[in-house]
Amino acid sequence: MAQTLTLNSLAVDNRFFAGSGGISQENRQFGFEPGFLDRETGAIYRSRWANGAPAPFHALDGLPDDLVIARGPTGRVVAVKTSIVAGFVRWGCFYTREQAARCCCD
Repeated sequence: MAQTLTLNSLAVDNRFFAGSGGISQENRQFGFEPGFLDRETGAIYRSRWANGAPAPFHALDGLPDDLVIARGPTGRVVAVKTSIVAGFVRWGCFYTREQAARCCCD
């Protein structure tokens, strides 16, 4: 069963993948940009701030409203559909954190 992607789950993933190349700070130099894949539709989204500017790490605020399932009291996105997975975009292709880590280690 798929897990809902939240700010907390992103933080947990960052701790888990630290040191492996599976976080933004460690794979940027290899051309990876933080992004998301909607497994339901196949759509790929680069990570963006709410204003549309590129975000240097996984930010939920720039995802389209139809992917959002919960917002906090200030309107910030705190959870998105279970079909959304965080990963990276490089050369127009989506990479999971695991795939990006393997590319950085090869």
